[in-house]
Amino acid sequence: MKAQFYIASVQEGNGKTVFALALMRALSRRGLSVQPFKGGADFMDPLLHAIAVDTESVNLDTWLLSTHQVQHLYNHHGEMADVCIVDGHGGLYDGYSHFQGSDASIARCLHLPVVLLVNARNMASTVAPLIYGFRHFPEGAHLAGVVFNQVSSASHYALLRDACHEAGVECFGYLPNTEECKMSIRHVGLTATLRRQFSSDIERISLLVEQNTQIDKLLASTQQSFPCAYSLPYSSDMTDEELPHPSGHLRIALASDPAFNFIWQHRLQQLRQQGSIIRFSPVYGSDLPAADVVYLPGGYPELFARQLSRRHRLKQQLADFASSGGRIIAEGGGVVLLGRSLTTHSGGTAYPMCGILPLDFTLADMHLTQGYRQCNDCRGYEHRYFRLLNTPQDSQVVCNVKGSSVDSFHICQGNIIASSAHFVC
Repeated sequence: MKAQFYIASVQEGNGKTVFALALMRALSRRGLSVQPFKGGADFMDPLLHAIAVDTESVNLDTWLLSTHQVQHLYNHHGEMADVCIVDGHGGLYDGYSHFQGSDASIARCLHLPVVLLVNARNMASTVAPLIYGFRHFPEGAHLAGVVFNQVSSASHYALLRDACHEAGVECFGYLPNTEECKMSIRHVGLTATLRRQFSSDIERISLLVEQNTQIDKLLASTQQSFPCAYSLPYSSDMTDEELPHPSGHLRIALASDPAFNFIWQHRLQQLRQQGSIIRFSPVYGSDLPAADVVYLPGGYPELFARQLSRRHRLKQQLADFASSGGRIIAEGGGVVLLGRSLTTHSGGTAYPMCGILPLDFTLADMHLTQGYRQCNDCRGYEHRYFRLLNTPQDSQVVCNVKGSSVDSFHICQGNIIASSAHFVC
């Protein structure tokens, strides 16, 4: 038996991840081993989980992966932990298509109770029917209890707690509506300085969680057997990274630094089964290691455009590797490094990149583009701030990307595969 639960919210932007990070840190400070998970395909939140508890977070997504793959990942990574916490995404029932891929679908897949975070800033007794609806939603997730956010006073919390009890649901506490409960802007490359800032923010909010939530009650209410039971009928649909077999022989050069750090744990496992991983840093000027495959994951290259443009030796090494037939896989922000230029604002400098692909990128008039994507039989997730200034040639396009009305792309040029999304085939 161990405490295991899924932190979800009524809607996006309710402060769910801030609460999850603070609770993880509070439990870790008690000496408990916490295994963090992220519901959905988000890249940034798992990096923050690792800052909170110094343990790599694992994405669990029932749209990208099969039910049994999700259950396997959860059981494998949660085995040695004292507490398993899944930090959700969006609203509890918001998925790719209706409930598919929603927090509720993942919680039910793993048989986990849900701790629902409710933003009560402009509500009091009205939360009773809201919570009652979540509790009694047909075939919904099991609701273990509620935590309120943005509570203005002790009297406000008393009304919310009473309303919670009227709905027949446990109340685990609240977070106050203060500046102390807010975190820094999150569109950043995680440099050492920013990691320290995030850690300080998490520590401060975790003390408020200790003061205002009944952590012991929450842990006692979410105790259950581990591992989670596999769904029946069971099918052996495990992917390569989950099957025991000797490691491959490929040498895989993986870009890994504050500009390129968006990679799922299950993708890392897959790479390790295919060979040995050698990490290098385009931002800090590493040489390209001897490799059979170069993997450029997504991230925030736009925040390091000047540094990347000055890495002349590495850019030439990548160009020579590509021209000699070397295989390169680039996803999300990783594609930017292969292009001709990156412009960070309107009228700004076009910073030269490698020039391997005839593509130019800009951040001018660009907002975050994210969401699930599909390309033939491959499913993926896109998270980027840049856009293309030119259109890939028809001969380069591998397939049309579904799920996006913006300039998403999946192209092939020689031994190079470049995609605006991160795909799981």
